[in-house]
Amino acid sequence: MARIHLGINLEFVRHADKPFEWGVAKAAELGYTHVEPMVHWGRELLSEAGYFHSVSMLDDPLRLTRACRKHGVKLSGLSTHTPLTKPEIGVEYLKQAIRFAAEAGAPVVNTDEGPKQPWTTEAEDFVLMRYTLAEAARVAEPRGILIGVEPHQQYSKSPEGLARIASLVKSPAIGINFDTGNSYLAGHDPYRWLGRVVGRLVHLHAKDISIQQSGAERGKVTGTPVGCACGEGVIDWARVIRLCRRARRDIVLSVECGTVDQAAASIAHLKKLL
Repeated sequence: MARIHLGINLEFVRHADKPFEWGVAKAAELGYTHVEPMVHWGRELLSEAGYFHSVSMLDDPLRLTRACRKHGVKLSGLSTHTPLTKPEIGVEYLKQAIRFAAEAGAPVVNTDEGPKQPWTTEAEDFVLMRYTLAEAARVAEPRGILIGVEPHQQYSKSPEGLARIASLVKSPAIGINFDTGNSYLAGHDPYRWLGRVVGRLVHLHAKDISIQQSGAERGKVTGTPVGCACGEGVIDWARVIRLCRRARRDIVLSVECGTVDQAAASIAHLKKLL
């Protein structure tokens, strides 16, 4: 039976206007054992000024390692979303993110197909995604890094579409980063879908959806950046945890919420269930 750990995506400090290290310290203070940072290419003004949590991949990867070690937490993975349908961006970004993750000590990099080009066909998009994932897998396999494909965009919004993307390249490095909130908003049963992919599950975005957002957006969108506090929305977290225990590896529930208060409420709720 897989063990379940409680982590958090550092998006929870986005509106607090704080840097990466502050987010790691706050996550540890709240009781999370794992964090999922976001990384970017080049330089970004707000991050450089200390007002945003994203980390540049031009920085030393050990910056992440040291911050986590200082506060007694681990990396569950990296948020490395890049458009798989745009290999001129996705290939080199993912390859760099995988190397960065390997040196920093993050076992998983998470991504999705991204918004499609308006002039490509579906068939062309799947060729492009196969190319991107094949190049990324060649870098990930020897480093022991897993690529978590997430349901978030036009092709991955259904169980069949996500399975098709994740099966484009036969590689032990490619798995599923399931998102409970995105799957629900896309109009599907998140528990049935999770049960379908649990054998390939490598990471989970624990995203709850408020009653208000559900009523306004379910069936109309393919995903959302963050949700409400876990336990204050529509997702049955006890059921999610039972399903995750069937995974082939230990799973981190990486909470995706928008504020520090929501992060505190989420871990209080999830700890009771664990």
